[in-house]
Amino acid sequence: MTAQQFFFLLFSFITLIAAFRVVTAGNLLHAALWLIATLAGVAALFILLEAGFLAAVQVLLYIGAIAILIIIAVMLTRGMVNPQEARLNSWSGLGAVVAVVLLLILAQVIGVFPWATPGAGLAQAPADSLTTLGKSLVDPAQFVLPFEVASVLLLVALIGSVYVAREGRRGE
Repeated sequence: MTAQQFFFLLFSFITLIAAFRVVTAGNLLHAALWLIATLAGVAALFILLEAGFLAAVQVLLYIGAIAILIIIAVMLTRGMVNPQEARLNSWSGLGAVVAVVLLLILAQVIGVFPWATPGAGLAQAPADSLTTLGKSLVDPAQFVLPFEVASVLLLVALIGSVYVAREGRRGE
C-alpha cells in the first residue's frame, strides 16, 4: 500500500464518520460542525486526487460560506427549536429502507462499472484552464453577473436570518 492510498483510505474513513455524525448528532450546532469536518475531508480527497481547484472551491465556498452561514443561522434561531421533540417520526423506518435499497443499487452500479485504468487514454486539462476560469469570473462579458448575484444572495440570506431571529425576540 502506497502513502497516497493510505491517506486516501484515512481521509475517506474520516469523511464517512463525520458524515454519519452529521445525521446522528443530537444537537443541530454539533451537526453543522460535523458538516464542516465532512466537507474538509472531501477537500482533502480532492487534494489527493490532484484537483486543487475543486479543493479550493470546497474550502472557500462550502466551508467558508455555506457551512458558516448555517452555523450563524442555527445560533441566531436556536431558541425556536424544541429540544424535547422526538428525533424519529413515522417516516423514519421507510427512510431507512429506502436508504438501504439505494445503497444496494449503488453498490451494484459500482461493481459493474468499467473503471478506467491509469493512463489509458485519459484526457488532460489544458495547462491554463484555471487562469481562463479566473479571468472569466471577473470578465463583464462572461460570469461576473452570476458570481455577484450569488454573493448578494448569500448576504440577503444572512440578513434575513438575523431579521427572523430579532423579530422573535421583540415579542418577548
